[in-house]
Amino acid sequence: MTISVTTQALDRPDLRLRASAVVAGLVGWLAYTRFLTSLQSSHLTLPPCPFYFVTGHPCPFCGGTRSFAEVWQGHLWESVRLYPLGPLLFVATVLAIAYGLTVVYSGRMISLVVPTRVKQSLIGLGLGVLGASWILKLVWLGN
Repeated sequence: MTISVTTQALDRPDLRLRASAVVAGLVGWLAYTRFLTSLQSSHLTLPPCPFYFVTGHPCPFCGGTRSFAEVWQGHLWESVRLYPLGPLLFVATVLAIAYGLTVVYSGRMISLVVPTRVKQSLIGLGLGVLGASWILKLVWLGN
């Protein structure tokens, strides 16, 4: 049971276009969170979380936007308080943009072949981390 990593050339232009769209979306998201404070004062932000609106409790992702905004300001503890996974996801977003730009300009992408058992374990781990983050929000950190 091994994970194999290869690179493959993107022969189809639609794959480069898809990578470009993902990069544009992630850059847009980072720009939105960078200027969130200014946008809030102008009432130009996205609507609040529907889960929170209906239940009065934060969803597993509540605080993510504000967490990214705090990372931009250099307030890491506040970022973690708002959304425990925020700083990690911020770094992952920056890395995803770098990878996406590499794919767009080089025309090559990394291809992973992961055994099903490993995939299931990683999905379980990810859900467990997300659940732990949500419990922290509900019990200790607040919204």
